Amino acid sequence: MAVRPFQFIVSRHHHPSASAASLLRRIAPFSFAQQQQVRRYQQKDKQQPPPPPPPPQLSSVSRRSVLSVPDTMAQKIGKAIRRPGAPSKARVYTDVNVIRPKEYWDYESLTVQWGEQDDYEVVRKVGRGKYSEVFEGVHTTNNEKCVIKILKPVKKKKIKREIKILQNLCGGPNIVKLLDIALDYCHSQGIMHRDVKPHNVMIDHEQRKLRLIDWGLAEFYHPGKEYNVRVASRYFKGPELLVDLQDYDYSLDMWSLGCMFAGMIFRKEPFFYGHDNYDQLVKIAKVLGTEELNAYLNKYRLELDQHLAALVGRHNRKPWTKFINADNQPLAVPEAVDFVDKLLRYDHQERPTAKEAMAHPYFYPIRNAEARKTRAQ
Repeated sequence: MAVRPFQFIVSRHHHPSASAASLLRRIAPFSFAQQQQVRRYQQKDKQQPPPPPPPPQLSSVSRRSVLSVPDTMAQKIGKAIRRPGAPSKARVYTDVNVIRPKEYWDYESLTVQWGEQDDYEVVRKVGRGKYSEVFEGVHTTNNEKCVIKILKPVKKKKIKREIKILQNLCGGPNIVKLLDIALDYCHSQGIMHRDVKPHNVMIDHEQRKLRLIDWGLAEFYHPGKEYNVRVASRYFKGPELLVDLQDYDYSLDMWSLGCMFAGMIFRKEPFFYGHDNYDQLVKIAKVLGTEELNAYLNKYRLELDQHLAALVGRHNRKPWTKFINADNQPLAVPEAVDFVDKLLRYDHQERPTAKEAMAHPYFYPIRNAEARKTRAQ
């Protein structure tokens, strides 16, 4: 699907997604004919075979052993214990929502003015996720393309939160050349995306433009607030989520970006392939080592459940060169590997901010090319 400025449609049961650069349209529930059309696409989708799982990266014997341990331990593993005295706050944009009026971030008080939807038609199904299904649509009066995102049953405040966040980001630079720019803009507006992953990045290769989409899990950042750790997709979950550190911040998005980038340059997707949330921490520890994990836990006074600690075990840190081979060597250049190394840090406060990431030497060629282009104009 070509990436063009779409309009995103919302109703009482459906809500907008993706581009904040396009205008938010708030319209009424589907008509009976439209509902029937959507049901046909949903029924057709159910008849399709499920996509194959990612290829196993372990032998059949070792994979069975890895899977069997979490299965038996999962019932025993409890939440990590957080002892007082080591609070965490974002290094940047800490007080954005403290300074701004309550109306900016109080999405629960948002009143949505519903309009009409009869001028919209569903064209085809384009995707689905855990919480929604997405259709390409068209505005029949002007033939303008749009995207219709249909939510599965969720709390009303979740719908309001996404609408409010899209309203606040509307007009911002989220059609961009680098993902970091989109992240820096949303962070500067006091918003964590919390679901950065390849499926939420749309690329127009002809225009060389990129768009960060799906703000359904995004949340306003308030210093000291404890957030739900059940966010982000498993392969892109930061360590803070996996060890139950709830006062996380924008740096969560930078870890997810690091996972994406590692998968790209090492041609290993996903880079951390855990079978569940516990095994996800194990996979991270096998790469980054347990010495730094323990230092992280001690810094924030976290104590893992003894069963999870036993499952994680003890591992030495792997050098990034271990992941470089003949196939990915042209991509895994020293600057790219260094960029991954700075993003994939246990301690969220050690990760670069989005603005700092944009200043990394890996992006020098892009910035130099842009500078030459600007001088030539």
